[in-house]
Amino acid sequence: MTGLLGAALPAVPLVAGLIGLLLPPSPRGAATGEDRARRVAIGLGVAGAAGALLIALVLLARVGDPVETSATWIDLGGLRVTLGVRLDGTAALVAVAVAAVALAVQVYSTAYLKRGPHDDVEVDHRYPPYAAQISLFTAAMLLVVVAGDLVMLLVGWEVMGLCSYLLIAHDRRLPEAPVAAMKAFLVTRVGDVGFLLGIALLGVSAGSFRIADVLAHDHATGTLTAACLLLLAGVAGKSAQFPLHTWLPDAMAGPTPISALIHAATMVAAGVYAVARLYPLFEATPAALAVLGVMASITLLLGALAATAQDDLKRVLAWSTVSQIGYMTGALAVGAPAAALFHLLTHAAFKALLFLAAGAVIHAVGSTLMSRMGGLRRDMPVTFWCTLIGLGALAGVPPLSGFWSKDGVLAVAEAAALDGTGPAPAWVGWLVWLAGLLGVVITAWYATRLLLRTFHGEPRMPLLRPHDPPAAMRWPVLLLAVPAALLGLAAFLPPFADRVLAPATGVEADVELVHLGVALLLPTALLLLGAGLAWAGWRRDPATDPARALGPLRPVFARAFRLDDVQHALVVRPARALARLARTGDEVGVDGLVEGSGRGASGLGGGLAALHRAALPRAAAAVLAGALLIGVATVLIGGLP
Repeated sequence: MTGLLGAALPAVPLVAGLIGLLLPPSPRGAATGEDRARRVAIGLGVAGAAGALLIALVLLARVGDPVETSATWIDLGGLRVTLGVRLDGTAALVAVAVAAVALAVQVYSTAYLKRGPHDDVEVDHRYPPYAAQISLFTAAMLLVVVAGDLVMLLVGWEVMGLCSYLLIAHDRRLPEAPVAAMKAFLVTRVGDVGFLLGIALLGVSAGSFRIADVLAHDHATGTLTAACLLLLAGVAGKSAQFPLHTWLPDAMAGPTPISALIHAATMVAAGVYAVARLYPLFEATPAALAVLGVMASITLLLGALAATAQDDLKRVLAWSTVSQIGYMTGALAVGAPAAALFHLLTHAAFKALLFLAAGAVIHAVGSTLMSRMGGLRRDMPVTFWCTLIGLGALAGVPPLSGFWSKDGVLAVAEAAALDGTGPAPAWVGWLVWLAGLLGVVITAWYATRLLLRTFHGEPRMPLLRPHDPPAAMRWPVLLLAVPAALLGLAAFLPPFADRVLAPATGVEADVELVHLGVALLLPTALLLLGAGLAWAGWRRDPATDPARALGPLRPVFARAFRLDDVQHALVVRPARALARLARTGDEVGVDGLVEGSGRGASGLGGGLAALHRAALPRAAAAVLAGALLIGVATVLIGGLP
């Protein structure tokens, strides 16, 4: 029964999505109410997400010890590909988070993708495919969560990439949306090449792609190291880690609910979950964990610093996601998959809350720029308090959820640095710990700046009359505020803690999810320092941006150290030059030979045709000349000895 429920988990939103794709698009300019296709699309999308959430909750209640079902799908000369699910408490928890965020996004979108106060489009005529693509996106992530075979996991992994491309490019009125979608698709595909090769190496080495067989097999050291490093390339792409992080901020061109889905529950969480799923392999390869630790530390600080100088509300949250995923991958690098998964779950709650609250602000103001906001606390009290909870959890304010999960990451990094615990070298622990502590200061600073610039001070657009969003947008935000505030406290409950600790290995067997002691004082003091610096800068002059204190570093941080330009110079330009060279070679070389041979044959045929059409005197002269040549040849040949 559990196996059937596990298979039904991705199947329910998959069926809803496939049916939704068959619906006709809504007619443009529908002036009165919603048309039938839109209503059916809403019903399918909400029902698919709600059904997945119900199944995930049943699995959460039923699954304790790991459960696995599989059947051979393809046998390629002893190399088996199976169909089946692999369930444990962690998978059930992640599935609940994915389905809950997907349901919130589906409900929220019904109001968000209608006519706003500053929009001249009455109803989004492409809503049916939009809702269907969210369902497919949800199904793909749930397949990654429950997959018992690496090939099945890869299928869900790649379908997510396709859905992200379609959803980021949804609003075709924005010229930057298709460009951002293409960038996201191409950058993540670069990493996915490595991910595919890593899966192939593991499957060939184990003789099976079944995850249990891959984990149980005794791989050669070189093969295992190469496979784990290749898998990390895919993780860097999907989870927007350095150096393949550049697609995520640009993806903000998509609708805000899609940003919530990508950042909180699907794409960026997939890489962290995949490493946790295969963690025994990474635990046996310290070199791969060292690479992961360096990647995590750079990404953590890069995302945090870039967030300090953004004016776009959504880009601040996007860069914060890049940074927070760095905390998760850092926990994995120092040997704590449970701490990484705990932060993944709390991050899903507070980041979904923040994006949907940001969508409410954008819906009311008609702009994503904080420089055009201000003073919204009085007119949007519900949105303000929910945003305050989300930002507090993001910064790690006790006792909100992010405080406990982020402290868990810092505690295991500190232990790895000072005591040498964990499978990675001690210097990796130092790197992750120090980067994480510095990240606490910076995160508190930009979270405080966002709150002050958006909700406090005087309105910078006084003619606007903003208000809290309608019920379909307000209730998902209010409900997400509950886990954003309280989910961290669930770590004190053994049923929750035992499920998060399911992937724990021998190294982590005695590790607790939450840590009570004097060690909590340091991140709390750093939090107060960062928030106090931002508040002091704003207090001196509420009309100015606290980011002014960054001085000449502000444009550098705003452009994220110009790494996008570096990527463009080192990758995009050479690729375009190579493409132009290939095109020239094809047009001049290959096409030239083909067209030249055609022109030569045509010319020769024309010459012969002219001879055939010649007048009688020239024809007679040609016959005589030919006879003369034959005669001369006969004499010469006959005279030879």
